[in-house]
Amino acid sequence: MFTGIIEAVGQVQRIMPSGGDVRLQISTGKLNLADVKLGDSIATNGICLTVVELTGHGFVADVSNETLRRTCLKTWQVGTAVNLEKALMPTSRLGGHIVSGHVDGLGEIVNIKQDARSVQYQVQAPDELAKYMAEKGSITVDGISLTINVIDGAVFSLNIVPHTVQETNVSSWQVGSMVNLEVDLLARYLERLLLGDKAAQPSTKSDISLAFLAQHGFMR
Repeated sequence: MFTGIIEAVGQVQRIMPSGGDVRLQISTGKLNLADVKLGDSIATNGICLTVVELTGHGFVADVSNETLRRTCLKTWQVGTAVNLEKALMPTSRLGGHIVSGHVDGLGEIVNIKQDARSVQYQVQAPDELAKYMAEKGSITVDGISLTINVIDGAVFSLNIVPHTVQETNVSSWQVGSMVNLEVDLLARYLERLLLGDKAAQPSTKSDISLAFLAQHGFMR
């Protein structure tokens, strides 16, 4: 588990095809690796990766085809800047929100504008994720715990303060950039819980609808 509070910005050093998928080498910049051991997890642009080798200045991780399909990792190149966070410890402050490192979908930056000293980004999310997002709710974007300020359909707005721009890879985002999105963990479990006994039945799509929510007292 993670918090979405970025500890360092690293860089992709090597992308190595291996047995049908990929092995990735990351240089970790200022991230302290003194307490990291083989098998530990490091969130890399919001993707939970398992350390299979320590290189002294970074780590190596294996990447499955599932991860390549579902995340922006398939677009990374040598030199791509990535946000890094080590796994949460029980004694850590939960400065952001609970993040699993499991990417739910890809968003696209559709507008960027200055807002006083902050920068406002508009992100187009996949339609199927819109139901999990709410104004002033939490969302993880490229591993960063952020607050949704405004939401209109599947487009949401973020205000990024100067400290976050300085300590993450946000400055590399441009209109058209694709970003990893993870919705609030509680929203996903709530949807499953509301299905009740129907959760055990195979289904190709969710049974949660506006009518279902109204029937169960979640809407007026």
